[in-house]
Amino acid sequence: MKVGIISFAHTHAFSYAAILRDRPDVELLTTDPDHADRPAGESGGRPLAETLGVPYVDTLDELLAWRPDAVVVCSENTRHGEYAVRAAEAGAHVLCEKPLATTLDDAQRIIAACDAAGVRLMTAFPVRFTPEYAQLRHRIQGGGFGRVMSISGANNGQLPVERAWFADPSLAGGGAVADHTVHIADLVFGLFPDAEAEEVYAVANRLLRPDREAETAGFVSIRYSNGVTAVIDCSWSVPDHYPTWGGLTMRVIAEGGVAELAPFAQRVDGFSETDRAPLWLSYGSDLDAAMIDEFLGAITEGRQPVPSGRDGLRALEVVLAAYASIASGAPVAPTRSS
Repeated sequence: MKVGIISFAHTHAFSYAAILRDRPDVELLTTDPDHADRPAGESGGRPLAETLGVPYVDTLDELLAWRPDAVVVCSENTRHGEYAVRAAEAGAHVLCEKPLATTLDDAQRIIAACDAAGVRLMTAFPVRFTPEYAQLRHRIQGGGFGRVMSISGANNGQLPVERAWFADPSLAGGGAVADHTVHIADLVFGLFPDAEAEEVYAVANRLLRPDREAETAGFVSIRYSNGVTAVIDCSWSVPDHYPTWGGLTMRVIAEGGVAELAPFAQRVDGFSETDRAPLWLSYGSDLDAAMIDEFLGAITEGRQPVPSGRDGLRALEVVLAAYASIASGAPVAPTRSS
């Protein structure tokens, strides 16, 4: 299968490139069309492709002329719409980094373009592929915990200093709230596919990194149509010198018990005498590889990948409601797409 990567702007592109490069069933081609717009010193373009050991062309036109079967869009968030639509119109299936877009109009435009072209659209939510999450979903949807009352989640991480655009609202659509709310919002929708987010209340600040234009800490509360309430800590609160980027945790409180999910807790702790720093040696499932498996498998089998583009749209609706709540200081009902 011919697969293209559009942009190295998102740090996840490095992982996806390595996975696709090493798959015997994939012919890979990459492009990084906006790398010249990045601040001096940020990696990108042909030099980064050579470092990653992947084939490269200079323009999106060249990549699409290659007629890829599928593409992975890893650009700055505000450019998802342009690149995903162009790929769909060229007949390529699309895996798009999260959030799917920064506006409802752009998200709907991506979905409509993929529908019109008859191509599959998937949103990059790799935490969906944690084996423990699959067990939790099976238990909850099978009634094993009884009625779920509340969920608390935290998606904390380091500010991605190697990519300045993450904290630039004009390119990211926000800051920590946009970057980290979507993962847990999607996990909740995965547990309760028929539930709707009815009300969102959020607060945010820049106290952790006042030098940044975007918010670096946030807290989001969501009330769902099935009676569940969820709270999400979505901050860039992990110190720069912490031994790992951060993590994600979720606690589900139900009538029949309490379940805790910590997908990145599988690790061996230690200390490096050479680096004079703590060690964090992770093991367990490669969630990015599992997500790529689902995307390519869905294309081969002619089915809709999960999570879909519409799953990405639902998570975006929560994020946009959170920003509306931050601006107004009051709870907000999400604007839903027709």
